[in-house]
Amino acid sequence: MTHSSTFLDGMKARLEEEQARLERELAAIGTKDASLRDRYDVTYPETGGNSDDDNAVEVSEYSDEISLKTRLENELRDTKSALRAMAKGKYGLCKYCGKEIDEKRLQARPASSSCIACKKVLTQEV
Repeated sequence: MTHSSTFLDGMKARLEEEQARLERELAAIGTKDASLRDRYDVTYPETGGNSDDDNAVEVSEYSDEISLKTRLENELRDTKSALRAMAKGKYGLCKYCGKEIDEKRLQARPASSSCIACKKVLTQEV
């Protein structure tokens, strides 16, 4: 069974919305790195204070934003990869075994590139 065109159209719209959201969130915490595709540089938060407490807050915020940036960049990479797979007619197929990914899995995580069985093997949940 292959995914219907209605299902694929819906997933494409969701992926495009997700891509736009991720790019907005990344732009809110940093600037796009001109030398690396889909990479962003986090802007260091300058509160203007010079006390040890102010500096600690700045470092903590910066550290949190670097972690957030990494997660958002990974999600953006996966989302764009799913959109490329869709353009090639390979969306919804497991990149490991080639079998069709269940629609419920794709609805839960539209950027999924592996079926449940392969994901369990990869994460050693078997």
